[in-house]
Amino acid sequence: MVQYTAARLDTSFAALSDATRRGVLEQLGRADASITVLAAKFHMTLTGMKKHVGVLEQAGLVTTKKIGRVRTCQLGPRRLEAETAWLERYRQRWDERFDELDKVVEELTRMEQTDERKKRK
Repeated sequence: MVQYTAARLDTSFAALSDATRRGVLEQLGRADASITVLAAKFHMTLTGMKKHVGVLEQAGLVTTKKIGRVRTCQLGPRRLEAETAWLERYRQRWDERFDELDKVVEELTRMEQTDERKKRK
């Protein structure tokens, strides 16, 4: 189970690591589109766009279907729940660390102000 989840996270984050692929997902969130339309929108060749769509498809983020000579893309069934949970765990850890750092800074500031008052007297 852990290996499956790790492999799935790796595939998802690898797919999302490219700005073009994130743009494709945003575009498909608005409406389904053919590979030709996507390639034109992102100023790239059909072959290049097919590769990007293939990576997204492998991650389950996009599905395609071919009708005649046109391959249409749409958002896939994956909802990125495992990825969101993974990110949330790290966000919580960093929030806790920053909260502790805030406490240290506040204490140092308070001590510094106390020292300045003593020097004035």
